[in-house]
Amino acid sequence: MPYRWISEPDCTDPPLWHLQLWPHSSLPPQGFAIFIGVSFAMLLLPLFAVLGTPAHWVLLPFLMGMVALIWYFLRRSYGDAALREDLRLWQDRIELRRSNPRKADQHWQANPYWVRLDLHKTGGPVENYLTLKGNDRTVEIGAFLAPEERLALFAELSGKLAALDINAGRPAH
Repeated sequence: MPYRWISEPDCTDPPLWHLQLWPHSSLPPQGFAIFIGVSFAMLLLPLFAVLGTPAHWVLLPFLMGMVALIWYFLRRSYGDAALREDLRLWQDRIELRRSNPRKADQHWQANPYWVRLDLHKTGGPVENYLTLKGNDRTVEIGAFLAPEERLALFAELSGKLAALDINAGRPAH
């Protein structure tokens, strides 16, 4: 799953739970190098038929431009995968920080006692849309996860929020 619960023992005020989420990365760096190499080789094949002719020099810039565009857009895709969400839960507050690759970071916090976790099976921008509502604001969490992963995250996060209520001596909501 592209999320994990981690601990922060070195912090001065460590959260009870810290959740990190990130989008899937289907092409590892080694696969990127192989893909570019294979693409380059396959685009060179038509050039062998016209090697030594003026057509070779006409086709060469276009084929190299295609390799450059493939490289550029795959690298840009890696930049988009730098998206991260960090959810931290303390007894008295919950924080969500979203680090966007080409935009300013987004931050939300609220008192976990008043936070409502909702799973919208339909009607959201994605299936099993997961939201947190608190401080008169609704924020999405894990929109880049698969629908099954959002269901699993909903169950885990519901349990963590319920545990906070129980630990505080209040009835779970």
